[in-house]
Amino acid sequence: MNAETQQRILDAVDAGFEAQLATTRDFVAIPSTRGAEGPCQDMISDLLRARGYEVDDWHINVDDLKDLRGFGPIEHDFSKARSVVGTYRPQTNGGKSLILQGHCDVVPAGPLELWDTPPFSPVVKDGKMFGRGACDMKSGTIGALYALDAIKAAGFKPTARIHFQSVIEEESTGVGALSTLQRGYRADACFIPEPTGGKMVRSQVGVIWFRLRVKGHPTHVAFAGSGANAIMAAYHLIQALQKLEIEWNERAKADRHFKTLNHPINFNPGIIKGGDWASSVPAWCDVDCRIAVLPGWSIADHQKEIAACVAAAARNHRFLANNPPEIEWSGFLSEGYELTDAAAPEAAFGKAFGKVYGGLPEDLVFTALTDTRFYGLNHGIPSLCFGASGGEMHGFNEFVDLDSLKKTTKAMALFIAEWCGVEKA
Repeated sequence: MNAETQQRILDAVDAGFEAQLATTRDFVAIPSTRGAEGPCQDMISDLLRARGYEVDDWHINVDDLKDLRGFGPIEHDFSKARSVVGTYRPQTNGGKSLILQGHCDVVPAGPLELWDTPPFSPVVKDGKMFGRGACDMKSGTIGALYALDAIKAAGFKPTARIHFQSVIEEESTGVGALSTLQRGYRADACFIPEPTGGKMVRSQVGVIWFRLRVKGHPTHVAFAGSGANAIMAAYHLIQALQKLEIEWNERAKADRHFKTLNHPINFNPGIIKGGDWASSVPAWCDVDCRIAVLPGWSIADHQKEIAACVAAAARNHRFLANNPPEIEWSGFLSEGYELTDAAAPEAAFGKAFGKVYGGLPEDLVFTALTDTRFYGLNHGIPSLCFGASGGEMHGFNEFVDLDSLKKTTKAMALFIAEWCGVEKA
């Protein structure tokens, strides 16, 4: 690809950026929390059809996925769950095929009064767009769509098959991405524009979700000593799991990538529900937890370690010793992933990055996870993850930096053109 072609594509990104931001605002305005992603998928389906892509929009059948590597259990109503894929098929086959994927699900906004502006009424100010999902990762998904638009606007068309995929469940199980693979979508490489601060994810953690279900013995609080407080018993188990977190972080010091980080394994008790009356010793407590694992660590083996830790802590508790807690696996059962055997797509992206940013992209050792794992681990498809800068993901006042968004859109457009090849339209 010559310099003139590159510049025409870059200029087209600039020319289309206001339209890109308008589409991004509309996308962020949809409150697509878990189980409510349908309107976002409708929007993506409409955008793809308007551009002439061949659209596959289907309901996900969990039974088709439950035996696949990386499947995580679904606990909520999944009857409306859908995946959407738009396919571009070239007239001339001259490049390498590509999957472009983004997820449209977002985490809950939390107490609305703690946001400076409403989370689903996106606001642009000070060079940033604020809103739930603006950073993670709706701006990246729309950026990939407009990267394709820029190639067309510059007068070119790709010479390889491209699948543009919008998935759900990235924040809780990953079965949306898994469903596209079960459906049969494959390519020579995958690119996911998660917000990485302009760095390339080299290695990422896996995640295990689990729920502690703790029973107590209720009494009137006036006679608390004769009862057993399930909430306090759950806290006893949490303390034991914090010690397990320390052990796993010691183990992480042997990992060639994660040894550079101080505390890559994070354990989080994220949801707690228990009791039903302030003057009654609580009879029950459920705690939903998340803990990370590193690439190469067995999910099954680490589930056993979690179970053993909880069982040992229960044996050292007056009530739990005879009333052991239960563990439910409540979402992610996801392996870590290290980007390997990706020299060709990395070289193509390196050229695009150099044109936009100068130099070479820095590596990112990521203490969260992305859907890249399914492509690399399940099917040997090299899966790159690179995207814009932003902040407050999963927090209040989430935002994406618009200058970085424009740069990453340019880098994506040049990468697509380099990897897939282009010819004059």
